[in-house]
Amino acid sequence: MTDPATPTMSSDPLAIGVGIEVSPSGSPDLTNPTSWERSVDSVFVWLPYAALAASALLAQVGDLSATDRAWRVGLVGIASVWTYLTFTRMGPPTSQGQTSLRIYFVGFVVLAAAMMLHAPVFVVYAITGFFHASLLRPWPVAFAGLAATSMIVYSTIVYPNGVLVEWLIYAGLVAFQTAAVGFGLYAGHRLVEVAARRRTEIEQLEAAQLENEGLHEQLVAQAREAGVLDERQRMAREIHDTIAQGLTGVITQLEAARQSWGDEPSMRTHLDNAADLARDSLTEARRSVEAIRPAPLEASRLPEALASVADRWSTVTGIPVAVATTGMPHQLSPEVEVTLLRAAQESLANIDRHADASRAAITLSYMDGSVSLDTRDDGVGFDTHVPTGPEHFGLAAMGQRVGALGGEMHVESAPGDGTAVSVHVPVLEAR
Repeated sequence: MTDPATPTMSSDPLAIGVGIEVSPSGSPDLTNPTSWERSVDSVFVWLPYAALAASALLAQVGDLSATDRAWRVGLVGIASVWTYLTFTRMGPPTSQGQTSLRIYFVGFVVLAAAMMLHAPVFVVYAITGFFHASLLRPWPVAFAGLAATSMIVYSTIVYPNGVLVEWLIYAGLVAFQTAAVGFGLYAGHRLVEVAARRRTEIEQLEAAQLENEGLHEQLVAQAREAGVLDERQRMAREIHDTIAQGLTGVITQLEAARQSWGDEPSMRTHLDNAADLARDSLTEARRSVEAIRPAPLEASRLPEALASVADRWSTVTGIPVAVATTGMPHQLSPEVEVTLLRAAQESLANIDRHADASRAAITLSYMDGSVSLDTRDDGVGFDTHVPTGPEHFGLAAMGQRVGALGGEMHVESAPGDGTAVSVHVPVLEAR
């Protein structure tokens, strides 16, 4: 039975020892101290009765009158009834409320003092007060209980006729006993608290470790999926920029050759262009698969590579292209150069397929901290507000390339006004 108006002792471990069960694996089971608490409760419940029985037997030794024997037996009986009514029947000692414990302990002090007046052998019973005082809280109350028990235990020093020296010895013993036992109990209690706090921290760390392991597995899976997706997107862009554009050019030249059937020089030119485009596309496809820089950038700087690509494209399509460079050219990182070159190739391919233009222009601009590539044509243009279809995959791929470098791409066009594509990326200097 517990006192609902007062805090219980279940969360306040006794400081007379630390009971820890051991799991079958041999490791401490810090989460289930029930067995230890049950053992402690048994000791606290039966200790006063055992002490009373021993004291009762010792108190009957000697030449005593019937009245003295009766008094001693009566005091033992009263102490036994008081212990049962106010302590034993109230439930497990380590879980009792403070109100019931204090009532029991006050009665214990009175009875123990009365019994010591009749016979010093009842000191055996009085010693149990040290154990039960350890149940009292807060700690000042526990120290008061220890002091009261010490005063009873050492009362024979000054009773019945103590002199000054004996009183000084008595006071010193009481103070020393109270301090030694009290601070020992308090230190043990603090150690138990530290152990419990460490146990909680270990459990929290283990839970966090398990959670981190789960998060790590999720991150690895996400990284793997992201890597696969990135590689698919890269291969899709490379296929579009090499094989798809090359095949489109080959088809265009073959159709032109068929249309010029009978005009052998013109037909031969278109067939030669188709063969050259096929060879170049095959070479670029192999380089893309092996993640090698495009051939125009292998031995040339970006301005020269753009001029070479534009000249070759103009030769095949017959559309003149003006290439200009502004600012102070400097070596860029391979990623930036490849992105700008692919952007120029995609823009020229779109002009050939869709613009029906008579001329085009490419401008490479070097600026402080950034570089831009502008491609313009005077073709038919298109409405940028109309959603684009699969035939405009190249623009989306170009935007992905530029976005991966922290850059921006803008497309300006209108029906009948031509098209302008602007790519702007931050400068990443070559290492």
